[in-house]
Amino acid sequence: MNILLIFTFFIISGAVRCIDVIGYSGGSVLVDSHKLWHSDVKQYLYIWNNYKWNILIKNKDSRKWIKERRFTLFCTENGHLMIFIRDLNTQDSGKYLIGVDDKWSTKIILKVKDDSCCGASLRVMVNTGQTANFTCQYSQDYKSDDKIILKKGNEMIETFISSTNVKTKKERLNTYDDTQNNLFSVRITDVRLEDAGVYLCGVYLNKTSYSYSILTAVHLHIMMSPVFGDEGGSAQIICPYDPIYTSTSQKLLKSCTDKNTLMEMNRWIVNDDMTASVFSVNITGLTAEDAGKYCCAVTLETDVIYLYTHLIIIIKQELLLNKSEGDNMSMECKHHAEYQKVFCKAHEVSMCVNDGVSLQSIRDDGFSLSDETSTGVFTVNISHLREEHSGIYWCGSHIITKVHLNVTRE
Repeated sequence: MNILLIFTFFIISGAVRCIDVIGYSGGSVLVDSHKLWHSDVKQYLYIWNNYKWNILIKNKDSRKWIKERRFTLFCTENGHLMIFIRDLNTQDSGKYLIGVDDKWSTKIILKVKDDSCCGASLRVMVNTGQTANFTCQYSQDYKSDDKIILKKGNEMIETFISSTNVKTKKERLNTYDDTQNNLFSVRITDVRLEDAGVYLCGVYLNKTSYSYSILTAVHLHIMMSPVFGDEGGSAQIICPYDPIYTSTSQKLLKSCTDKNTLMEMNRWIVNDDMTASVFSVNITGLTAEDAGKYCCAVTLETDVIYLYTHLIIIIKQELLLNKSEGDNMSMECKHHAEYQKVFCKAHEVSMCVNDGVSLQSIRDDGFSLSDETSTGVFTVNISHLREEHSGIYWCGSHIITKVHLNVTRE
């Protein structure tokens, strides 16, 4: 009797390199294969599980950015294949295999650690023209390693700052590595709109592998000028964006404190002018509930990158007060703990809010403030009114009341 035996072999062509990679729970890792992408051949990522290699990613249409859940393969500027794994947890520890069919393959041994130093996510808000500062903590094991800042873009992750590579230095950016306290600090001066985005702060582990351990993700928001709207009226929010966020990137406007997208509201008119790279939203029928911070963002597949933050300030109906000289009076002003109190005398509200004018700007001993934080109200008291106190006042925070005070002599 002749018996035909058929065997199926899983064949990995070429010599297989093996590199060790270290990551931290909550953080990410980047591994540069230092091997060519080969656009005409399929790229892959496997994970070793249950005594066999299981497919995580298999490129089917020659794209140069392939993402499956937390795993991404992409082609770098120099044509290398790179893997990015984000939101790490200890269960991600294990063996991985990246490569190109019939060309090459590299085995990765990933070890994910728990450490209070690493895996944080920061949100930094700064006005245009000001200075942004953020600090990334690292393990004492990396005192002598190259610290690096990368920035996420549309289907790209670029090296932004390297602590030892002079070629990566950029204007307006300065770094300081405090090896005594294991802190790597970044300073961006004269902040501009294009500085907004997600920065990845990590260490380059080139002693053992071509890998980066991302320790902190920093979301840099640029605060735009306040947007004012009368109660019952309308307001427009304008969000410029970098042309790298192509038409494949959805533009969003979200409440900065609400995870739900607000674009679908029937009072919102949305326009995306891709020629001018500007996304805008017109809001009609403004109510007090519309006041607050809104975040302009773009989506990169399932990721959301926050770029700019606008503060919508609602101007309530004008309050008319007629008083006589020598009288005392009080004004109640709405307040929210997240926003700065505003009380000032000016013809336009923008003269008060842009400079954060407070009671101290009114140099008069007759003015005093009482704050009832729990009630969301602060009260301005004015004693011994004089004729020169007449004028237009603005009081509140994200909801501001226009007060027209008229003081007359008896």
